Amino acid sequence: MKDIQAILDERILVLDGAMGTMLQRHKFTEEDFRGEQFKDWPVPIQGNNDILSITQPEAIKQVHRLYFEAGADIVETNTFSGTTIAMADYQMEDLVYELNYQSAKIAKEIADEFTAKEPHKPRFVAGSIGPTNKTASMSPDVNDPGYRAVSFDELKIAYKQQVMALLDGGADILLVETVFDTLNAKAALFAIEEIKEERDIEVPVMVSGTITDASGRTLSGQTAEAFLISISHIPMLSVGFNCALGANQLTPHLEVLSQKAPFAVSAHPNAGLPNAFGEYDETPEQMASQIKEYLDKNLINIVGGCCGTTPDHIKAIAELAKNYKPRNIAVLTD
Repeated sequence: MKDIQAILDERILVLDGAMGTMLQRHKFTEEDFRGEQFKDWPVPIQGNNDILSITQPEAIKQVHRLYFEAGADIVETNTFSGTTIAMADYQMEDLVYELNYQSAKIAKEIADEFTAKEPHKPRFVAGSIGPTNKTASMSPDVNDPGYRAVSFDELKIAYKQQVMALLDGGADILLVETVFDTLNAKAALFAIEEIKEERDIEVPVMVSGTITDASGRTLSGQTAEAFLISISHIPMLSVGFNCALGANQLTPHLEVLSQKAPFAVSAHPNAGLPNAFGEYDETPEQMASQIKEYLDKNLINIVGGCCGTTPDHIKAIAELAKNYKPRNIAVLTD
């Protein structure tokens, strides 16, 4: 099978869309989340989507299947909150390895199914590594600016556990995504580098930040260029942005990355901005027409969707992307 770097030179790769949006369609109850395995769990666990890889694996498989059928080359594992730090909310810290392992295994099974059917279009699994619900570079307490809810070392240990399980389960790529605090991302990248060294392996790494508002900065205050500079010492497959904004608001930030990044550039925006009910209204056609600007300007190598996107959105994006050449990843020099 061709390695992903070689394929990136030939064509734009398509990432999947939202997992949560698809799971919400099932209207799973507390009992569904618990399944047999957790029927006596001491605290409510409804809303912990990651646990569904254990209690509702068929539903997760079906989401991956629908995205591959829509034209995705890469699906993300159902592990956005798969760290001890995020799982503490549900008292499920001890389940982190199993959660990540099962999620990667499920995704890999479906990826292999599609690769076997279409060997000319290999499918990949990206281990999704979310930002956790804590921030290492800012205080959550307005009255105590020096306070930190989590340390770099605590994050590194938590990420390391997650990454080991994702790799053991069969993830081909590691995706550190929705980065709102680059210090958190650095802890994840540090953990990945340690594991690569300990296991003597190479693994492609994608990093995707999130611009949280019209100021064009991450939550911890970095511009697109500053974000890129602060992670560029790590060997990466791609750098990009996802979430928070719709496709058209991301364009100027992708232009910065496209001009400066010596790696592939990725984008998986939301289906527009959420409405008053927290729902996303942008149709697949509307979203694809905005993403066309990325392609016309030759800004990206990997494209997909985040909150509110469905297989229909990914199908529209994939149909469009196949008519374009990827951004040239010539090593950029000043």
